[in-house]
Amino acid sequence: MKICIIVLDSVGIGALPDAAEFGDSGAHTLGNILKKRGTLHLPNLFSMGLGNIAGSELPAVASPTAAYGRMMQMTKAKDTTSGHWELAGLIMDEPFRVFPNGFPAELLEKWYAKAGVKGCLGNKPASGTEILKELGAEHMETAMPIVYTSADSVFQVAAHEEIIPIKELYRLCEAARHLLVDEYCVGRVIARPFLGKPGDFKRTQNRRDYAVEPPSDTILDALKAEGKNILGIGKIEDIFCNRGITHVNHTTNNLDGVNATIESFSGNADLIFTNLVDFDMLYGHRNDADGYGAALEYFDTRLPEIVAAMGADDILFITADHGCDPTTASTDHSREYVPVLVYGKTIKPADLGTRETFADLGATVYKILSGGTWGVGRCLTAPI
Repeated sequence: MKICIIVLDSVGIGALPDAAEFGDSGAHTLGNILKKRGTLHLPNLFSMGLGNIAGSELPAVASPTAAYGRMMQMTKAKDTTSGHWELAGLIMDEPFRVFPNGFPAELLEKWYAKAGVKGCLGNKPASGTEILKELGAEHMETAMPIVYTSADSVFQVAAHEEIIPIKELYRLCEAARHLLVDEYCVGRVIARPFLGKPGDFKRTQNRRDYAVEPPSDTILDALKAEGKNILGIGKIEDIFCNRGITHVNHTTNNLDGVNATIESFSGNADLIFTNLVDFDMLYGHRNDADGYGAALEYFDTRLPEIVAAMGADDILFITADHGCDPTTASTDHSREYVPVLVYGKTIKPADLGTRETFADLGATVYKILSGGTWGVGRCLTAPI
């Protein structure tokens, strides 16, 4: 038996009850994309029951082929790290810190000293593409890295690959990662390399994420300790600081991530954990509803191949880690429910309802693979 979790990064399905506290009233990534585009051709996801989920605003079908529902995030956050950790059974007592006014001078001075740089440009919340338009040329003239954040807990460092080589950019980010703990606890440090000329800068696929180490065990740690093989595809290894991962395939886009996932069903992994980043990185943060919709439609065309690769007792979970509604004024993540679809020949289609925590997925996976009970979360009814 293999379990496969596919995280459609940022594919939210409606604002959580506390969304207004995060500035996200009315957010609905899937529903608003459909409204904006007028169409969303997802026959395979709809067949599984995506549109049957409460509040989905999507077309429902009479007889879904999967168990379906939506999950709330118990951690008071909307970032990638806490979302994935909660999916893996770790709910944070205190969320990561955010810096809506930029990072404090004393922190940056410590980073300059540790990293050996004279200063930085930016130091404010910004869209990753817009800040390149604003500061990319100055960066090329001064060779100073561009630092920016968002409404999420991130310390992002952008640099032109011909000005600050990739390895040097990674070193700068590693220096920041060591500092951004305790009182400055930031969820992720992200290396954002780019190429091109003023007026035509493009981010490359050499991005790297540096997450803080999970403060306690996730189901990945427990399953690895029990001798299970855990394959992380995409940025999973970065999100979990390589904890609980036995094998890695660091894909950088949806096409490669889907291909790697399909191939992995013929391997020896007990748990395949895939993050498909393009929805969030290329479209959500750029307010590109058309591109986001096209990426969803592309994934839907590949879903039959994923299903065909599954064995008779394999189980597929499709979910997300937060929202990133591309139709709002904000380019940040949005505080939303996430969908959960559970598919397999042994799975009875059913309405899983609204779950109180993402950790219900982790508790279910742990129960299936180990037979044990995880400390948080309640098992989804269908696979048990």
